[in-house]
Parts: sequence; structure tokens; C-alpha cells
Amino acid sequence: MRHAAAGITEVQYPDELEMAGRRLKLDYRFSPGHPLDGLTLTAPLSLLNQLDPTRLSWLVPGMIREKVTWYVKSLPKVWRNRLMPATEIVTAFLESAPAGTMELSDALRGFLSTRLGEPLPADVWNEAEVPPHLQLNVRIVDAAGEELSSARDLARLRAQLGDAAQLTFSAADPEFEKSGIVRWDFGDLPETLTIARDGHRLTGYPALVEQTDGVALRLLDTPAAADAATRGAVVRLMRLQLKDALRRWEKDPPGFLPAALQLKPSIASDALLEDVLAAICDRAFIGDDALPRTERAFAEQIKRARTRLPAVAEGSLRLLASIAAEHHALSQKISGLPPALSRLGAELRAQRDALVYRGFFCATPWAQLAHIPRYLKALERRLAKYAENPSRDVKHSQAVAELWDRYRRRSDANRARQRHEPALESFRWQIEELRVSLFAQELKTPLPVSYKRLEKAWTDLSRA
Repeated sequence: MRHAAAGITEVQYPDELEMAGRRLKLDYRFSPGHPLDGLTLTAPLSLLNQLDPTRLSWLVPGMIREKVTWYVKSLPKVWRNRLMPATEIVTAFLESAPAGTMELSDALRGFLSTRLGEPLPADVWNEAEVPPHLQLNVRIVDAAGEELSSARDLARLRAQLGDAAQLTFSAADPEFEKSGIVRWDFGDLPETLTIARDGHRLTGYPALVEQTDGVALRLLDTPAAADAATRGAVVRLMRLQLKDALRRWEKDPPGFLPAALQLKPSIASDALLEDVLAAICDRAFIGDDALPRTERAFAEQIKRARTRLPAVAEGSLRLLASIAAEHHALSQKISGLPPALSRLGAELRAQRDALVYRGFFCATPWAQLAHIPRYLKALERRLAKYAENPSRDVKHSQAVAELWDRYRRRSDANRARQRHEPALESFRWQIEELRVSLFAQELKTPLPVSYKRLEKAWTDLSRA
């Protein structure tokens, strides 16, 4: 590797890396230009989804200085020139930052932002490509030790083999699994379960998963996947138990047909009904409650759900009617715009479609769903006011578009890294409130909002 022989120690260049309860083999290769140049970690397929990308970004102690140095020297000149000498900056960072608590580039960006006295943007290194030998190569093998695939992009490996990894992990304890469940008759659902496989202890996450004929008991490989699957499956079980109470809302929900007709150009009516019912059930059956993990807790949740269902369903259908009416009115006005206002029409159409789309009723946070009619009304008001001051409209629309672009790029990056960032989603809705404040102030906003406040929110995000 790129080091003096005298500096080689087991601490700097360990033979194994502990992860997911296993000690995984590390291999080193100094061969510039070779596909395996650098550091390679070998992991069994069953552990693919449990590998920690944050820890992997820090490589090993003997290689991290070179990687941090590359990041510092790859900064745009306007910042790089203020971080001199680079060697001292790198040393200060390595002495202050505990490895593995945050993804390396995020930890370094936060440290450098503090040194500079201003936040570095989240995409500051997007235009630069980390050299291959400074990106850990992950080699995935089957039970016989034969390579299935390898890559320096963990997200790509998971997209390729993640489902197979989950199936392989589940197979580690087939006695635990059960299918065709239509009532809670399988005992407690623990949050974790330790199993033995090939002489190693693995931690699995018991979950309920939806099936066509009910739900199934499965052992998943990450807590996030287990929680998400279990929530959907618990709702499914509760729908089976509350068939009688749901019948009224499933067959002919009051007020649904007029709303569906107004939204039909954008969303098929059957898909809309399925989306609305799913949102109603999720909110009425679970809402902000903890997931039930015992038969008794499930029975108590059924009682609460039966009580809450009518109010949640009626409120949801009223809200849907309001959304549909505003969406229809806005869409008609956009379609009537002359060719000279095609740019404005395209902007409004894109913003409308970011609010109302197939699956939006479930996907939109419950607290924000009630604001959708006001956001749509604000777009209509912007259109009505455009002729009064076109230059003002263009000025504000460009500034808001820049904020939206920041959100979109960071959101895309989070999706690729399978990371959830609640503060970023809050920022997304603050952008909607800013649009209301700029283009339809008479509609008012629940809280004060301004460019300055959003810039502060972005600064806080960048430092997080």
C-alpha cells in the first residue's frame, strides 16, 4: 500500500473489520490502475444489508489520512486557499473526529465549515470523483465462498443483491417463520432475535410482512426494514379484523366520486381510492402510536382503531374534496395560458405535480396533508397576480427554484445512500410556505418564513 514499510502495524492495517457481529476479512493491494487497487472487504451475502456505509467510508487508520487529504485538496479554490497548510488541517480533523460516527465526507464538511466560519454546501464534492483506491471495495460471496459480485458502491450492490441477501438471511432461522397469518395467534413479536449460523451469532429483526392471503412472520436484516414492513402488515391484519367497520368506506365513500372525477386527469380513480383508504387505515389504526408487539397490545389497538376510524375517514374525505377542487381549478387555468406564458405554466404544473400525484395521500406527512389545498391555492394566486409585476415573479421564482434544487439534489443523494433526514423533509415544506408568503401572502403561513430563515435552516442541515 501507499506507506513506508516501517509504518505498517496491525492497528493501521488490520486483517479484519468487525461489523454486524462478525469479523470480516480485509485485503490490501497496491496496484495503481488495477480494479482491486486499495482495500477490499469480503462479506457473506446474508450480511450485505447489515454493512454500515458510514463505517466503511473511513477505510482503515493507515489509509484515512490520504483520503481526507484528497477531500481537502479537492475543495474549490475559494475555500481551499483559506485552509492552509493542508497537512495541519488534516491532522486537526483526524485528532478531533471519532471514526465511524458520521459519514467521512459529512464529518469533514462540518469540521471545515467550523474552521471557515461558514457552511460548506452539501454537494461541495459532487463534481470531484474520489480515486478508486480510496473507496473501499466490497466483495460479496455465497455460502461456499464464491464471489457473487463486488463494487465500490454499496448502494449499487444492494440494488443488485439486496433482495437475495434478505432471503439468505431469513433462511438462517426457517423455524421462526410462519405464513398465512390472518389473526394475532403467534405470540409476542420481539424487537430483536439472536440466531446462530455457521458458528457465528447473528442479530435479526422479527417482522410481519404483507402477503396476498394475510401476513407472514419473517426475520429481516435491518431494524428499519422490520419496522416499515411490520407497520404495513399490522394495518393489514387490522383491516381483516375490522372488515365490518371498513365496508362503508370501501364500497362508496361519501363525497369520493366528485373528487375522483376532478382528479381523474392526473390519478386513476381506483388508484386514488386505494391510496386514500390506505392513508385512512394507517392513521386511524396506528397513527402516532407505538407498534403493538403482543396479542394483548394488538387487541387494545383494535379497540382504539374502531373508535377513531369514522372521524379519520370523514376528515380525510373532506380534505380530499378540498384538494381535488383546488387542483381542478388550478389545472383549468394552467391549460388556458397563452404560449407566451409557457414558462410560467411549466413551473406551476411541475409544482402542482410535486404536491398531487399517484400515491400522494399516503406519501405526504399527515401534518402537511391539510395544507395541500392552501399550497395549490397559492399557485393559482401567483398566476392571477403575474401580470401585475412579471419581473418580480421571475425574481422570486428563480430564488425559490435554487432552494428547491438544493433540496432535490440532497434528497436524491439520501435516497441513493438509503438515508432518512427528517430535517431535510421539514426544509421541503418550508419551501412551500415560502411560496405562499411570496406569491399569495393573503393566504398566510402558520409560522414566519423568509429567505433568511430558509438559509439558516439549510446552514443547520449542512452542519448536522
